[in-house]
Amino acid sequence: MTSMHSARAGRPSDPYPKVWGKIPPRNKNFTGREELLTRLRAGITGQVTAVVPHALHGLGGVGKTQMAVEYAYRFRSDYDLVWWIPADQPVLVRSTLAGLAPHLDLPPASTTGTEEAAEAVLESLRRGEPYARWLLIFDNAEEPEDITDVVPQGPGHVLITSRNHRWEGVVETVAVDVFSRAESVQFLGKRVPRAISEADADRLADELGDLPLALEQAGALQAETGMSVEEYLKLLREHTSQLLSEGKPTEYPAPMTAAWGLSVSSLADRMPEAVELLRCCAFFGPEPIPRDVFKYRPGLGEKIAPLFGDTIRLSRAIGELGRYALVRVDRPGRTIQVHRLIQALLRDELPEDERSRIRGEVHLLLAKFAPKDPDATQQWGQYTQLVGHIEPSGVRESRDPEVRTFALDMVRYLYASGDYGSARLMVNLLLDQWTSDADQDDIQILIARRHLGNILRALGEYNAAYEVDKAALEAALQLGAPQHQDTVRLINSLGADLRAHGDFVAAREHDEDSLARHRQVFSESDPETLRAMNNLALDHGLNSDYVKARELHQAVYEGLLDGGQNIGTATLLNAWTGLARAVRLCGDYAEACDLGEDAHAFGVEELGADHPWTLRTAKDLSIAWRRIGDYERALALAEEVHARHVKLFGLDHPDTLAAAISLSNVERTVGRLEEAIELAADTARRYPKAYGGEHPFTHGCAGNLALLRRVCGDAKGARELNEKALVGLEAKLGRDHHYSLTVAGNLASDLAALGDFEAACRLGAGTLRRIRGILGDSHPMALACAANLAADLLEIGELDQAEQLFEETRAAYARTLGLDHPDAVVALERRHLDGDFDPPPI
Repeated sequence: MTSMHSARAGRPSDPYPKVWGKIPPRNKNFTGREELLTRLRAGITGQVTAVVPHALHGLGGVGKTQMAVEYAYRFRSDYDLVWWIPADQPVLVRSTLAGLAPHLDLPPASTTGTEEAAEAVLESLRRGEPYARWLLIFDNAEEPEDITDVVPQGPGHVLITSRNHRWEGVVETVAVDVFSRAESVQFLGKRVPRAISEADADRLADELGDLPLALEQAGALQAETGMSVEEYLKLLREHTSQLLSEGKPTEYPAPMTAAWGLSVSSLADRMPEAVELLRCCAFFGPEPIPRDVFKYRPGLGEKIAPLFGDTIRLSRAIGELGRYALVRVDRPGRTIQVHRLIQALLRDELPEDERSRIRGEVHLLLAKFAPKDPDATQQWGQYTQLVGHIEPSGVRESRDPEVRTFALDMVRYLYASGDYGSARLMVNLLLDQWTSDADQDDIQILIARRHLGNILRALGEYNAAYEVDKAALEAALQLGAPQHQDTVRLINSLGADLRAHGDFVAAREHDEDSLARHRQVFSESDPETLRAMNNLALDHGLNSDYVKARELHQAVYEGLLDGGQNIGTATLLNAWTGLARAVRLCGDYAEACDLGEDAHAFGVEELGADHPWTLRTAKDLSIAWRRIGDYERALALAEEVHARHVKLFGLDHPDTLAAAISLSNVERTVGRLEEAIELAADTARRYPKAYGGEHPFTHGCAGNLALLRRVCGDAKGARELNEKALVGLEAKLGRDHHYSLTVAGNLASDLAALGDFEAACRLGAGTLRRIRGILGDSHPMALACAANLAADLLEIGELDQAEQLFEETRAAYARTLGLDHPDAVVALERRHLDGDFDPPPI
């Protein structure tokens, strides 16, 4: 693999890899670099134990990217997967990496989110499944720390290009310098179609310092104009002297600047509007620019608008720029791309007023090209094309309301696609800029703060999210716009923060007011109003009012169905799952299973098994199957759901913790006690990090661990843990709450297991009375508590009372779940039934 054969020129007949993604077009004029390619290939293929990234390092314009492109094409038949990742903007790296997911038989980012898709890709590459022969190219990576967490391990190869010398101490590097003189002469012989003597080529190369990008400019200009080398050198020297006398910035090589200036000057004589287009492109990012961006004319200046209104002249201008090697044209991909060095030179030559004008035009072009619904997954591809142009173009500096709306939509897109880190970075940059531009928060600043609150909540930073949302809402109300649509949306966000803090009563009161406001601002059937109603349904469920929660969830579900095709799939699935959950919590297990099975099938078909909402539906379905006694299916689904959560979200994500609780509960139910208590203990350790030590979910999780301790023989330890959990739950929710009463019922069983049947009866009787008061006499939880109390009454000799309660309970089981239900079987055997906790989404 390291012989000269390894550095062969790739033949057109060489097969392409199964996955060939985003590789720039091959440069037909690529010249030389054989010794560097041989060294690079030998270094990359010489690692036999672990992947060691290799970096092509050198100054701008020496051809690092072109070498990486040539390497990819030349050795393509040695790989099953080759993927190109623009790395100069961290926001692009994970989204481009996530784009690999479908090619690896993984769920796409549109279903799992960018972060989760990227992590799944890295894991797949690490395992070498389904492809062990892979190559990833990170182009123009500036700082090592920007990408080290996304450089995969495993059996494949990693190639990096960078101008930053710091890579030398991090990875194996190959220094890329200017051309050798022989390479320069050879390149010019290819680039200039008419014969150029070796002596002339040598003179030209000497004047341009053998810099590849400058040679490309010079060759293209001579090829297009027929200018002699003598004439070109004369103009070049004059231009260089002028540049030096003007004191142009020294970070650009003088030969490059002079060569570029001559090309632009020649093109300006031939087609001045092409130069205007080039200047416009200089204010985009260095990533490919979609040609369709240039369709839009409203609001543009008189210099550029006529060109964009004439498709034929626009195509000709792009062709001219390509022939002069000032842009790289990808016709199949319908994009054009300008080297970052040329962009910098173009911007620096303009006076500030011109820079400001063109930058504003670029902002409008981006805003008008962008889709208008960042939640629509079918439009995410178009948004992806624009991400790399947001920061380089300075979008955040615009004060145009339309451009700012576009910037907010980009934040929403990043959030909706699951790229929370990039969304957070972008919205913070917007807020830093916009707040410095304004004396007070305007409505778009408040929208940005609402987005930030959503992002922080999605990242599990609940306290920070609450503070952001609270401050934004107060500012919105101070603006005197309590009925503004975005103010109402802010009100809705604060309810989620209250739930995340465990303030369930406050959340319900807040969301009752929110729903009333939504009904005033939007229509009753508007999706915004239905979302507010859904939140209120969640609040009633979290406050143990399951009948009201069911009623509201039913109204939301039916309202969305009546809304027809304008309702998003994920929104409908969320409502469907909420209804199934409320039905289960009301004790109607069979109906909950029917609803849950239909909802889950819909989610898998429409969104995929790994979509977050599908996974929530699957978790709830597993719980419903467990409640009805279908333990085999419940266990299999709970194991699958938990494994998917760990893979996609990590161990500490709130949804992963909920899935872990569900799995631990079913493991306990089927007798897998060792696995159940190990998982429950681990989950109990993680819960305070997610929600805080006093959140009701944290105490509920502790109650599950206490239950397992008793089942495993430690009744004393169970009692101590349950007593502590009950104190915490009563402090947050009061005694008359489902969670508190579940722990109280289990505490009564702890007392019975310790032989204190008198205390067990006292606690059990009070708990039964309270459960019946909030859930009704025939709710499964009430029946379980009654059966336990009957068993304890027998132990203290209260035979008549015990028998009466036992017969009432037996009759209730016969009317509801049936006498063959596992709970009824345990109750009829006079054994204790256990209650457990499953956290709903907030």
